Amino acid sequence: MNALTSGIESLSGLDGAFLNLETMATPMHVGSLHVFEVPPGYHGNFLADVRTMLQTRMVPVLRRRLASLPLQLANPSWMQAEVNLDQHIELIRIPAPGGQAELETVVANLHAELLDRSRPLWMLFVLEGLASGEKAYYFKIHHAMLDGHAGTALASALFDTSAHPSPVVHDSAPVVIDRKPGALSLVAAAFRHDATQYVKLVRDLPGVVRTLAGLVRSSGGTPTRAAPAKSADGAKPPAKKSGMAFGPRTPLNVTITRERGFAAAEISLAEVKAIATACEVTVNDVVLALAGGAMRRYLAPLGPLPKKSLIASMPISLREKGNSDFHTKATLSLVSLATHIANPLKRLQAVRGHTAATKAVARQAKSVIPTDFPSIGVPWLISTLANLYGRSGVSDALPPLANLLISNVPGPAIPLYVGGLRMTGYWPLSIVEHGVGLNITLMSYAGRLCLGFTVARCAVPDVRALADDFLLEFDDLKARALSPPKPARKPASKSASKPVARKPARKSTAKTAQT
Repeated sequence: MNALTSGIESLSGLDGAFLNLETMATPMHVGSLHVFEVPPGYHGNFLADVRTMLQTRMVPVLRRRLASLPLQLANPSWMQAEVNLDQHIELIRIPAPGGQAELETVVANLHAELLDRSRPLWMLFVLEGLASGEKAYYFKIHHAMLDGHAGTALASALFDTSAHPSPVVHDSAPVVIDRKPGALSLVAAAFRHDATQYVKLVRDLPGVVRTLAGLVRSSGGTPTRAAPAKSADGAKPPAKKSGMAFGPRTPLNVTITRERGFAAAEISLAEVKAIATACEVTVNDVVLALAGGAMRRYLAPLGPLPKKSLIASMPISLREKGNSDFHTKATLSLVSLATHIANPLKRLQAVRGHTAATKAVARQAKSVIPTDFPSIGVPWLISTLANLYGRSGVSDALPPLANLLISNVPGPAIPLYVGGLRMTGYWPLSIVEHGVGLNITLMSYAGRLCLGFTVARCAVPDVRALADDFLLEFDDLKARALSPPKPARKPASKSASKPVARKPARKSTAKTAQT
């Protein structure tokens, strides 16, 4: 194992915000559910294999523990600490009958629990008792420790790329564990960090303001001229503005409680790419349009569909190519899901226009949007305001800036293994907030798009129905986008004086898809 550097590491302002905004109702960790197929004749000990994996690949990020300042004067710092795996690995048995519903419920309940801040901010739960005989575990880690893209780098350290991997080679260098720093050292580090950030903020503030204004405008703005002239069905994309910066009120946008729901689903990545190619859009555009269609299906039985399009909050990575450190480097954009458009193909083109506008602003954001900022005096204030905001119920009255959260994270393209078992599913879980009770996160894995629907149960009581609506929308869009074009009708002969009488067509018994 590589030697760990000692010393105090300051949290970035953005990572500190994830800590300070956390309440009992709004945990700020992310997670993932992993399922592994078991070959015939398997007699291994999966729990022991997982434990061995972590012992041999204890990467520095998993050793990070918070060193807090007195009175929450500033953001805490990271220090390297010993890890007692007995405190971080737990065996959970899935209740009978051990099906998908029971698995999702157990994972949702585990995801609702806060992490212990006196230890490194992660947990791994090995899940036994699946009726299928498969093995599974749920892993969660605080968002302050890493973002989605850095999480991909962490995953590469936690999984094997072969059923028979080469032995892990250890360095002879000793592991350096930090002693708990004194209050004076922490305060001095905080002041040094903040002095640097004030200089950067003053320098970059004009560009930040312009970029943020552009991101808000792009959420419901006019599609760019780069949109294709027509979609797969020959329809021209809409040219008018379809929304404003705020989304309409929906049952999703309420003050939430700590109860969580979760549903897992998956679709073919190759088929999504085929739709994107056929319609001259990106994979992300397809994902957003599918989410818009799923929301139409889900909300329709609950009351009149909003005339205004739903708005999704979508992270934009600010990470430079090749950067794999574990600090969060992202900002949020707002994009219209075009839910006011019934036709899936027309909706897809409208989404393309909105995302093109957002991407143009995002290119500027990489150079001006800060991911770090001063924190002296901030943690106590933010924590207090976050608790007051939740208790006040303000989100029940204010128009939502966004109706839901959507994230699309690229994952490994090859199968991964643990203890020789092949991983068949890699479903992400994420964060919901007051006023935004739904998070849809997608992770690509080995030719599939694995969908994780994380919800506040008070906002989305039946998350499985929503996941099924997404799959129905995918089938509908796939059929429309990839079906061969209908042959053109031959023009009637000029010599024909009368129309030819035809027998009435037989009535079809098939139900047409809703548009």
